[in-house]
Amino acid sequence: MYSNYSPEQLGVRPAVRLSNRFLIDAFVWMFGALIISGIVAYWVANAGTTTVIDVVNLRFPLFIAQLGLGLGLQMGIRKINATLALGLFFLYAALMGLTIGVWVWYYAIESENAAAVYEAFFSAAAAFGGAAIYGAVTGRSLASMGSYLFMAAWGLFFAFLINGLIFQSSGMDLVLSIVGVVVFTALAAWTTQRISRGEFAAMTGSMEKASVLGAILLYIEFINIFLMLLRIFGGGGGRR
Repeated sequence: MYSNYSPEQLGVRPAVRLSNRFLIDAFVWMFGALIISGIVAYWVANAGTTTVIDVVNLRFPLFIAQLGLGLGLQMGIRKINATLALGLFFLYAALMGLTIGVWVWYYAIESENAAAVYEAFFSAAAAFGGAAIYGAVTGRSLASMGSYLFMAAWGLFFAFLINGLIFQSSGMDLVLSIVGVVVFTALAAWTTQRISRGEFAAMTGSMEKASVLGAILLYIEFINIFLMLLRIFGGGGGRR
């Protein structure tokens, strides 16, 4: 179905029909991954304390697996077929569901603050949706801010890691979470624009791979917005 289009035909501003197809395919796979994560998270959160403890005890190998899959897919998607990439993406979403389930259990059950989970989810959906719409319809190029946002995202990653392992500062955690919401919301707009302009299709040489790559990035951005809002609304992730 997609083989009629070559990367050279795509350009930076494809026809509206083709641009819409880029977006639809990416968002379909993203929503599919979110459903998988949601099912796994619901199971973890409601399976009991023993299951949660088991997942927490596996947090380091789980973190390594998530990081490896997430980065590996983004860097190696051109070397594998689209079906395998999609399968690995769904596996990544399932692994993320384990982590999300622990967070949901902590706030909704352990802390008896289920409202924080709902507030974070609907706020994340609103922020992400607004950013995605802006990225899709704006005529302004967001490319100039992309590299800065990318560096900011990695800076946040290491800042969270250092704060969690060394400083354990509740104030710093709150500041990083607020900054993180802003950064990943802006990234969602940038990613949506890149998808609509055919950048990922030209990059991977495949419409199918482009839809998976776009879905991966959108998924990561939404999950980060949700988890950081959950920390804000819930009063922190086990902060002292």
